[in-house]
Amino acid sequence: MSLRLCTRLIHLFTQQYQKLNRHRLIKVLFLASLVIYLLFGQVVSAQTPNVTALIEQGIKDYNAGNFVNAIKNWQEALNQDKNNPSVTAVVNENLARAYQQIGESKAAITSLSAAINDYNTVNNIQQVGRMKSELAQVYSNLAQPRKAIALLCGKLVDKSKSSENQPSQEEKCTPESAEQIATKYNDKRGHVAALGILGEAYRLIGSYDQAIKYLDTAQQVAPESKFLVFNSLGNAYKSRGQLRELQADSAKKAGIFSKEKEFTQNSQKDYEKAYQYFQDSIKLARNEKQPLAEMRGLLNFIQLVSQTNKSKFINNEEFNKALKDALKVLEGLPDSATKVYGAIDLGYLQRDAQGTSPFTYCPTQLVLSGDNEALNLLENSVLTSKKLQDNRLISYANGALGHFWECSPDNEKALNNQKTLNNQKALKYTQAAIIAADSKLSAKDSLYLWEWQAGRILDEQKRKEEAEAIASYQRAFDTLEDIRQDILTAERDVQFDFRDVVRPLYRTLAQSRLDLLGVGAIADEGRAKELSKVVNTIDALKLAELQNYFGNDCILSGLNPKQVGELLEDNSVTFKKTGFLSSIILDGKTGILLQLPNQATKFKWIEDPNQEGEKIVSSDTLQKKIAEFRTGLVKREEINYDTTIASQLYDWMIRPFAKDINPEKVKTLVFIQDGFLRSVPMAALYDSKLNKYLVETYAVATTPSLRLNTPKLRDRSTQKALILGLTKQATIDGKTFEQLFAVPDEISAVESIFPNHTPLIDDNFLPESFQDKLDKTTYPIVHIASHAQFGIIPEDTFIVTGKNQKLTISQLENSLRNLNSKSDSVELLTLTACETAVGDDRATLGLAGVALQVGVKSAIASLWSVTDQSTSELVKTFYANYRNTGMSIAEALQTAQIRMIHAKKLPPSEGVNIMYDHPAYWAPMVAIGNWL
Repeated sequence: MSLRLCTRLIHLFTQQYQKLNRHRLIKVLFLASLVIYLLFGQVVSAQTPNVTALIEQGIKDYNAGNFVNAIKNWQEALNQDKNNPSVTAVVNENLARAYQQIGESKAAITSLSAAINDYNTVNNIQQVGRMKSELAQVYSNLAQPRKAIALLCGKLVDKSKSSENQPSQEEKCTPESAEQIATKYNDKRGHVAALGILGEAYRLIGSYDQAIKYLDTAQQVAPESKFLVFNSLGNAYKSRGQLRELQADSAKKAGIFSKEKEFTQNSQKDYEKAYQYFQDSIKLARNEKQPLAEMRGLLNFIQLVSQTNKSKFINNEEFNKALKDALKVLEGLPDSATKVYGAIDLGYLQRDAQGTSPFTYCPTQLVLSGDNEALNLLENSVLTSKKLQDNRLISYANGALGHFWECSPDNEKALNNQKTLNNQKALKYTQAAIIAADSKLSAKDSLYLWEWQAGRILDEQKRKEEAEAIASYQRAFDTLEDIRQDILTAERDVQFDFRDVVRPLYRTLAQSRLDLLGVGAIADEGRAKELSKVVNTIDALKLAELQNYFGNDCILSGLNPKQVGELLEDNSVTFKKTGFLSSIILDGKTGILLQLPNQATKFKWIEDPNQEGEKIVSSDTLQKKIAEFRTGLVKREEINYDTTIASQLYDWMIRPFAKDINPEKVKTLVFIQDGFLRSVPMAALYDSKLNKYLVETYAVATTPSLRLNTPKLRDRSTQKALILGLTKQATIDGKTFEQLFAVPDEISAVESIFPNHTPLIDDNFLPESFQDKLDKTTYPIVHIASHAQFGIIPEDTFIVTGKNQKLTISQLENSLRNLNSKSDSVELLTLTACETAVGDDRATLGLAGVALQVGVKSAIASLWSVTDQSTSELVKTFYANYRNTGMSIAEALQTAQIRMIHAKKLPPSEGVNIMYDHPAYWAPMVAIGNWL
């Protein structure tokens, strides 16, 4: 006999999901109301009545909201009948939905994968496509949009090649993908689901044009679902508007005011489109009597205003009406994830948010601040989450309520007793959030957030056992490290979430450990262990920032799994004459750690010995001094350089370690810098006692992390060079780059040093010709003599090529990626005539990342634009040393810089301009990565 068992209307796009890696509600499930009647297949006559009863009971439990029991019954049905794929397919399918209802994403993945296999077995390919879409949604929810795209389309479309129109033939998905299966079987609902999730996944990786393209196609496929598609389109346009705001800011800093105006106007247009799509979505959802979708539309609309502060196209009356409507709809919603997250979103609603995460700082002014409105919403979210038995919801709701009490407005004016009570409530709810998040690791992406919060609360209570707070910070750090790869690369539109989400936690942990050391109650062995943990924290911070800047995980492909201390031990012979100085900028002060092979780590706060009273130099004072030092070099105001500031910085940063880095034992200093210190040309610090620049005593190099490269001294006798150069004036994005008159001489010199070379000059130097040469031949040396701009966002980072074209960082990455192997990777990439964005310390990440993220071993580049004549002179000497003498890369650069320092002492026959003794001409050139 056959038995058709139909479930209630089950959401294809599962319930609303809180993307905790951004710590604000993202409405990604735009088809949450799209329904599919799912059949429990053909139950063959051989099936036992007990299995049928278990399946039916599971359906009743599911429809009653008792998801745990539904899982129990369906799992038992599977155990009793494992050999009937027509039945197990549908049971696994619905098991996955039940698991998602209680926040068990890993179990949902297992069940969906099993369902795909079962449907393949019975040749139900249409359902295979639908299951791939559901699995893709789960991966997207878990901040793994690339896995989602692989299931939905089979390949990732390069957004740089993406057109504004419909997907081209080249962009067509693979036959086994969910999108193509739906198309082949004319599965309208499956098709719109695949397109919708695909659009959201592309939005999460920052490919907004591609996202909009797929979402536009989705609304054409299923006009009846427009209210759902409109909501998602609103999110896509809002995200693109945010990116264009960043681009406008970058163009402003670079002085390209025409592009600033263009980006600003386009950003405004995107926000206006987002506004209209959200409004239309709300109206359509209301007409269709879809309160969940209406709620999501209202929340998106409200947050568009509060987060972007774009009041030009919306007035207070509209905002207040939307808020009133949202509160009314929320009250009538059935218990659901949307109701929980909606209450939290409204409870934490601010007009002018300080950052992207409401849980990493205390909000200054909540919109719903009267009559305990916000508190009531948060308390109700906790009650609702408990009814739903979803650990993810329980964790998030309790954590949000704990944060409310942590930031209670009463705390500032309250007596000690009241503060204590508030902190106790904060800790109680936060610990409940931790327990729920840690249950089977169902909410690992929120666990670090609440552990961090617990650490702050414990710090505030000023308990005698400071280790309790540090232990919480450490657990938060460990959890975040485990999932960092996903959450930092999940999307590019809010890549600077890093500033208020990741960076503060890492710095807080480092500072807590260092402050604990300052108490002086820790034995030497304990101090060594604590300092080792601080080093690992700082190293992780720098890797995370580099990864976040580029918005992908490429830099992690060659990451050494060992920690810094282990690397020093393993390479003690190789690093025998090398010292490593790591900086960490903390709240109000800056620390320096010195590591030497086979020696204990040394740590010192930057202090001014000539300062009365408190000796520690504040981070603000240091930053101003650094800016003054760098500005003086860049402007080259004095012919005879005044070394006063350079000497002061040397005394603050280098002299405290003078005994440990005796020049007889240490020949090279490798700097692993933090924040604004990355832009410091350390070679130009001045030792007033010896009347020498730092580079005259030590070879100097820099790297973001020792774990990114494995330094080795390599054979350079037969290396082949690809030489690229631009001599002509060029205009890129409205900005004019001057003609480089000394480049021909520079190229000629490099060609003579590397007889086995291939030149691409001026009109022959194009992105496609560069790619072609690398495809055909291995070049250990790539020398680029052209303008290079490193913007505050990667989209504004490029190398100027011939015919007024540019080689973007993504194109360079794609060109070099195929060479990333031991046999044919690029050993040295040299960029001359570089130019960095003004006033943003992340620009120097471009210098490091352009090489290291694609496996290039070393890079030589400039911290700022200098005259092409002096750069040419420096590079010629560097290559001669690099090629002929067996020097390390750092030593070859050191020798070239010393030659320019002594320009006035050299005979005229050397042809070195005596002005080049000024550090402005030689100091900006830095060795990055492998210094050997």
